[in-house]
Amino acid sequence: MSDEVKVDCTRRRLLMATATAGGAATIMTMVPFVKSMSPSERALAAGAPVEVDISNLGPGEMKTIEWRGKPVWIINRTPEMLATLPKLKEKLADPLSERKQDELTPEYARNEHRSIKEKYLVTIGICSHLGCSPTEKFVPGAEGGVAVDWPGGFVCPCHGSYFDLAGRVYKGMPAPDNLEVPPHKYLSDTRLIIGVDSEKV
Repeated sequence: MSDEVKVDCTRRRLLMATATAGGAATIMTMVPFVKSMSPSERALAAGAPVEVDISNLGPGEMKTIEWRGKPVWIINRTPEMLATLPKLKEKLADPLSERKQDELTPEYARNEHRSIKEKYLVTIGICSHLGCSPTEKFVPGAEGGVAVDWPGGFVCPCHGSYFDLAGRVYKGMPAPDNLEVPPHKYLSDTRLIIGVDSEKV
């Protein structure tokens, strides 16, 4: 074998080793780049259904959780709170939740108390006017800081819209619609899942 042929074989081996090392290095640099394009765990969780334990939610208390970047309120309404709902029909803009039904109120919540289980209200805490978050004003009467005949509910601090304890908006308010009821389902008496429709699971 001549020296020229030996040089060609050595050169070929060197070129193949260099190409293999270069290919491996390219793949190694691509992995972090491709991984960076995948959504983060937080982003994936933001759209995912959220399970909530309500076993420690006492009568008259409210719990706030986050789903899809929005505050979701879960209120354990007392019998006294529920008793105010039928008395307000004449004062409400949409007492039977007939507006934008598919957007704002799932079929299983199109009732006077706007819920699956009468005592629990599950609603998104964002005003339908300009997206502010209403403030809870559960104490009735002047002590609640609203009016002498205030039955309890929510008041939007931005433009003064009033909502009752079922998230229904009063007539003549800046907010055009009731508070949204998100899709939800009870997994047990003390656990529910937000983001999944009751009839679809």
